[in-house]
Amino acid sequence: MDTEALKKSLLKKFQEVTADRLQKIQLGVIDLEKETAEQAADDVARELHTMKGEARMLGLAAIGQLAHAAEDVLRAEREGKTATETATDVMLRACDVLSDLIEDLDAAHTGSSTTEEMVKALSEVSGHPVPALGPVRKPAAAAPPKPAVQAPSAPTAAPPVPQAPVAQAPASAQATPRAAEPVAAAQYLTPQAAPPAAKEEEAPSAAKASSIADRSIRVNVEVLDSLGLLAGDLLVESARGRLRSTETAALFERFSRLGDRFLRISEDVDVPEVIRNELERAEADLHMLRDDAFRFVRRNGDGINTLHGNLAQLADHVAEARLVPLSTVFDAFPRAVRDIAKTQNKEVDLVIENADIGVDRSMLADVRDALVHLLRNAVDHGLESPDFRQQMGKPDTGRIRIRVRVDGDMLHIEVEDDGRGMDTERLKQVAINKRLLSPVQAAALSEREAIELIFRPGFSTREQVSELSGRGVGMDVVKRKVETLGGSVGVQSRQGRGTTITLRLPQSLALMKVLLVRLGDDVYGMPAADVVAVMRIKPDDRMEVFGTLAVRHRGKPTALVALGPLLGLNGGNRFDKPPAVVVRHGDDYAALVVDGFVDEREVAVKPCGGEFLKGAPFIAGTAALEDGRIAVLLHVPDIMTEVRRMARPVTQAPASRRLRVLLVDDSPIARATEGALVKALGHSVEEAQDGEEAYAKVQTNTYDLILTDVQMPKLDGFSLTRRLKGTPAVARIPVIILSSLASPEDKRRGLDAGADAYLVKGELGVEILAQSIDRLT
Repeated sequence: MDTEALKKSLLKKFQEVTADRLQKIQLGVIDLEKETAEQAADDVARELHTMKGEARMLGLAAIGQLAHAAEDVLRAEREGKTATETATDVMLRACDVLSDLIEDLDAAHTGSSTTEEMVKALSEVSGHPVPALGPVRKPAAAAPPKPAVQAPSAPTAAPPVPQAPVAQAPASAQATPRAAEPVAAAQYLTPQAAPPAAKEEEAPSAAKASSIADRSIRVNVEVLDSLGLLAGDLLVESARGRLRSTETAALFERFSRLGDRFLRISEDVDVPEVIRNELERAEADLHMLRDDAFRFVRRNGDGINTLHGNLAQLADHVAEARLVPLSTVFDAFPRAVRDIAKTQNKEVDLVIENADIGVDRSMLADVRDALVHLLRNAVDHGLESPDFRQQMGKPDTGRIRIRVRVDGDMLHIEVEDDGRGMDTERLKQVAINKRLLSPVQAAALSEREAIELIFRPGFSTREQVSELSGRGVGMDVVKRKVETLGGSVGVQSRQGRGTTITLRLPQSLALMKVLLVRLGDDVYGMPAADVVAVMRIKPDDRMEVFGTLAVRHRGKPTALVALGPLLGLNGGNRFDKPPAVVVRHGDDYAALVVDGFVDEREVAVKPCGGEFLKGAPFIAGTAALEDGRIAVLLHVPDIMTEVRRMARPVTQAPASRRLRVLLVDDSPIARATEGALVKALGHSVEEAQDGEEAYAKVQTNTYDLILTDVQMPKLDGFSLTRRLKGTPAVARIPVIILSSLASPEDKRRGLDAGADAYLVKGELGVEILAQSIDRLT
């Protein structure tokens, strides 16, 4: 290599390595405010010293000068000559300037007014004189021209505000994105300010570079994508080879049987001696041919199986090569969260666990955008001010924790804060004020349904729009992004204790394990991670829950839907005991009736091509099968949305008829089912587990209606009704008995006890219950 090329290569390498080093410096500077300050200071000092030495060797005097001034500030902070917060702020600003210089090596060589001002600010904090820029040495090789795109060497201190379109760049080192001022770091936690997706594989972090740098190379992602598709196609082709091998063995078996018939016939036929000799030679040749064929079939089968195993391993390695550590985006979060917290006078400690777990490169941008929304809302609306936290008995510093774990093929990312949690009554009122729901609809919502209002487009608990809006703004974007990837979003919140939002995503999109099912003559696939069980639906398992057909699965009513008609295909339930697939999305389950099961296997997923499937509902992609057919892969989130829509009751009571209902039943499943019916009519529900508890509640609360089961411990429904009707203070409350006892004698006993109506559970529906309630109230 000539001298010019060598020094250009060194400058490029400096850009890559220093971007990683700068990220580690920023994380260490933030840690100066924590208990690990001593270790963090040592790490920062080491990284600054190395950066200074490398910059001076390459003639990048401005970077060396800044690093030297930052070392002085760090030394002053360790000696107690300057406040930690002051030192942290000025050093983070210096990191922003260093990031600019790494991108613009011309300025790194000659310096600029911005560099001079930053060096002066550092010197004022440290109390040391401004370090000399040193002799200006022109680098032997000119700095490489700025590439047209930003490099993904490592996330910078604070990503840029603008988000311009990104073009594919060659797989060489590129300039690091320009860092922003602290306010821009706050803007980073907004959807508009998210940094553009990296177009190449991320370099190893500085913390691991010493051990793996010599074993890592950068690869153009288009090459990886092509390898992934090729590996998937080869895997399918090898499966076809196995199928052809089986067919070949069957052909040779038929040939062998035909040979045996020929030999039997030759033995039974009386032929001249000359022909008999020819037949014997033919018989010998036939035996040799059959032996050779048998050996060929065995060797061919062994070779095909070995090839298939190797190709499967290759596909796994390619999928693994597509994984990028989540730390490549997580490392930017501590700085951004700190800057946003400072603008709101809040104190926040961000804890990240298992950031080295990988995610498919094609998903990285969507995962980052989703987490940007969650962190922004957690800081802005989830965490309280220090004064308020003191009043609540909490530590002044709020905590946000990001946990990552892998469960099979799925990636779980939890974002947890210890803030104020969600006030479901306030969420309902906001939905009413924004005319997203009527008062009757809001009153009928369960706690979970009220929390899920945050996923409604345009929902916000903030009355005034600001740069950072309240929890809920952008949550519909999070849900849409995650579900587009075949994942789900779950929310758990306790008022006054905090909120946990869980993203459940496939770890890789290149290869996916799917359950193949049959609808007619066509094959459809569902991600195995979404499949809970397969079953046969017996007639006795069916039930009706507020007008929707359901089946009991693991003790709970589960919506039962024929998949064919749902997808707009012909057919439906054609069997007495039809096969069904129980799928899960978030906390929702459904049993999807199919025509049969094919197999469970790993397939190479391809996006929908052509106008026929492109944009079609419920379709996520396609996969080639070994027999030449194309399996259509279904998008379970879309299917579950349609199932929920079909199962949602539409009958509701007018606002003026909203009642307070006491539901008495010892069965949790019965209470959940019957309570959903009552809430669907717009009424509020309180529950009791037996007659004794119900009677005690009636003494201290006011109810407009009582619904009670008959067979319960302590005090059954008949006895409860007699006691209620015998108590003058509550005798006028209407009582409806809901029982599975359907004989005329049982109904007579209920009416004799004083019940105002007697309904059989097996015949219960929204209309019947609504008519009874309207008549009695």
